[in-house]
Amino acid sequence: MLKLLRNRQDKPSVEKRVFEVAGRSLPLTISENIRAKRLTLRIAPGGRGLKLTVPPKLPTREVDAFLERNRGWLISKLDLVPDQPKVRAGIKIPIQGVNHLVVRQDGRGVTHIKINETEEPQLVVFGDEKFVARRVSDFLKKEAKREIEALVAHHTKTVGRKAKSITFRDTISRWGSCTSDGKLSFSWRIMMAPPSVINYLVAHEVAHLQEMNHSARFWALCTSLCPDTDKCKSWLKRNGNKLQAIEF
Repeated sequence: MLKLLRNRQDKPSVEKRVFEVAGRSLPLTISENIRAKRLTLRIAPGGRGLKLTVPPKLPTREVDAFLERNRGWLISKLDLVPDQPKVRAGIKIPIQGVNHLVVRQDGRGVTHIKINETEEPQLVVFGDEKFVARRVSDFLKKEAKREIEALVAHHTKTVGRKAKSITFRDTISRWGSCTSDGKLSFSWRIMMAPPSVINYLVAHEVAHLQEMNHSARFWALCTSLCPDTDKCKSWLKRNGNKLQAIEF
């Protein structure tokens, strides 16, 4: 049973444990919030864990009962997020929307894409197996820098605004961001999405250089930069968790 322990100052507590659901062992964080009036359960992006917010002093039995009542909901949502194994030789990962077989070769060499008429696309990685995942992620980061910086240059020229900086991170809460002083940031994982979706993400963040909101004017500008905005936005909503679930 879970016990929500308090410190001497009676501050809201945070408890961590593992919750078994749908054949997965997921880290579960249970946090008290003095403003919470009810229990709120969320699935972390990529299905990497669970977050439960509870009102203060809620009995343990009510926490456990709530989790059991929502087990079916969790299963239905987690079924949409594949239990993706860690990237390694022999599995396939999408690169710009196309699945590529990860192939490892001994020796030294530059990670590259290999395409011919008789075989499926391959991503060739050199060196020891233990470095494969890192070298695949490094490849995606380089592709992101090359592709996205070019798209930023194109879209900023169109809107007549300049980006102060462009950075790439492995963020799990958002695909991109734009600060009020013009700093753009993108998740390099977006390079696994189709080119149109990559373009949409860049158009979205560049549009924020002019409209720091999600008003009608913002969406009109975003659509002018990327006519497929609605379609790409829906694709990312449906498939984003799958990309976040891939473990590097």
